[in-house]
Amino acid sequence: MFERVSQSQSANQGIMATILKHLPSETGVTKIEYEGPYIGLHTKTPRFLLEHQDLISQLVNSIKKRIVIRTDSSIRSSEKATRHILNSICLSKDDISDVFFDPALGEATIFVKDLSALSILSQNDIDLTEKTGWRMIFRRQPRNIKIYKSINDILSTRSAERILFYKQTGEKIFRPKLSGTTEANIVCLGGFNEIGRSSLLLITHESKVLLDFGMKVGQDDNLNSLPRLDTTGLSTEDIDGVIISHGHFGHSGALPLLFKYGYQGPVYCTEPTLPLMISLQRNYLQARKNTSMYSKNEIDEVILHTIPVNLGSVTDISPDVRLMLTNAGHILGSASMHLHIGNGDHNLVYSSDFKFGKTIALDNSVWNFPRVETMVIESTHGSREDIFPLREDVENCLINSINSCLESGGSVLIPVPTLGISQELCITLGMLTSIGRIKPEKIFVEESILDLLDFYEIYSEYLSRNLKLRISADEKDPLFTDALVPLDRRQDNWDRCIVLAPSADLTGGKSTLLLKEICADTSSKLIIVTNPMPFTPSFNIAAGERSLLLGKRKIQLDCSVDVIRGFTDHSDYNQLLAYVSRLKPKLRRVITNHGSANKCHALATNLNKIFKISTQHPSVHESIKLL
Repeated sequence: MFERVSQSQSANQGIMATILKHLPSETGVTKIEYEGPYIGLHTKTPRFLLEHQDLISQLVNSIKKRIVIRTDSSIRSSEKATRHILNSICLSKDDISDVFFDPALGEATIFVKDLSALSILSQNDIDLTEKTGWRMIFRRQPRNIKIYKSINDILSTRSAERILFYKQTGEKIFRPKLSGTTEANIVCLGGFNEIGRSSLLLITHESKVLLDFGMKVGQDDNLNSLPRLDTTGLSTEDIDGVIISHGHFGHSGALPLLFKYGYQGPVYCTEPTLPLMISLQRNYLQARKNTSMYSKNEIDEVILHTIPVNLGSVTDISPDVRLMLTNAGHILGSASMHLHIGNGDHNLVYSSDFKFGKTIALDNSVWNFPRVETMVIESTHGSREDIFPLREDVENCLINSINSCLESGGSVLIPVPTLGISQELCITLGMLTSIGRIKPEKIFVEESILDLLDFYEIYSEYLSRNLKLRISADEKDPLFTDALVPLDRRQDNWDRCIVLAPSADLTGGKSTLLLKEICADTSSKLIIVTNPMPFTPSFNIAAGERSLLLGKRKIQLDCSVDVIRGFTDHSDYNQLLAYVSRLKPKLRRVITNHGSANKCHALATNLNKIFKISTQHPSVHESIKLL
């Protein structure tokens, strides 16, 4: 142990010495410190480093580590003085709605109401950093900022803990390797031959890294609802890091449990994923109340230990594993994981949930990885029959279905999940209304869906190219949200309105209550656009059942019912094949997961036949040797 610590100190001193050797005196660097997977340069003269990015690039190439520029805490203005300086730049005192400060990173996030003001402030970024001593991040003001504020409050009040955590994490990441041997295995903990509780464990000679840690909703048995980390014999202290692909509960819902049982390491994800997964974890806590498996304290620990990672950047997360997150096109901030193991010994891609097809909100998933030997790929729609119509045809079906109901004076109910398809539908319905293809009196949307839609505005850089062009062109309503109205069940008149509410499977929530209200109205309509889970009310209705038990009440559906296939945030069968065919050089192995047993088996079989690739469709508990 002593020898390893000595080696670590020596290696760290070597990195710091190399940085100091390349830094001219004008940089004003006062401190060089590990900041998780990054090395932070703290400076009293930030302008010099910000204007000489070529110097930073040379340093990165020299030490092969990522570098971030931080301002020395001694030059930071007070929060009050900083707000005053910011307001002096704007055309109106009302341009800036909120400013959130992060003392641990020396960053100030400014929310701006007007896009022209946002442009003015962005152009003065370096000047403002020099005047205030805070690095500036500018965001568009959303409808509601309460979730973002609550997260920022935790980050701000626990800055001292975070600074220590970042330093300790960096020392572990950049420790010397134990040996030159490279070994790699993955252990299937959840989400294999099933949907829900997605998780797998990557084990190398140096590292143990969890990829996702989700929870299966609706399971009372913990053995079937949680990833089976217990079967590995590892304690939470053995884990070097956790990577979360996206905010859906099936991929991030069990994460607070790791902290409940002693985990104190880093969580890596994209910036939008943090508030989205925290929102769903808090929703679970509120819904379960006394039966929740974790508390608010554990969710706060997730916030404290999360380190956001930008798409496309290569980041060290352990001595022998480098991570690159790439756009998955599934929901906002969703990412596939490219893991570079050892010195180029093996490259693993975990696709997680991804969409290799057109949507309004998000760009297509990335496929052009430099090297991939093994891919773990989702199989949600992995059978040959899972081929959906073109997006344009799906939209036309939706338009016709909605218009036929509105013209008869009825109401349209669309049950949706809280996150994902719901935000895509909000933008789609808003767009169709703006161009006159549908003409509802109102589009009512449940508040929790709108809360998460706000993050589509905050993190607009993650949106599709077309939406980003609308934003940069200063369109009045770039995300088509003006047509959306918060759902209020006290509303008396639903005639000729569209309502979006959870849950998608009609197992609870406001969609269930609303269906009970319209079920006897022959002029109204229920439209199912999701792929319902088996044995749920939505599944039974889609199969043709019209008399069913909804909660404790038996109802008869006299309203119209339309099932529209194709509004999915997963890839269909053809898209899965197209994705694999694009990968160059050819994959050595494909492992299927995130699908029913028959879907995982079907996709593995067909990929093997078509592309002559070795395939596997393992179950939970199985271990697979990569190297």
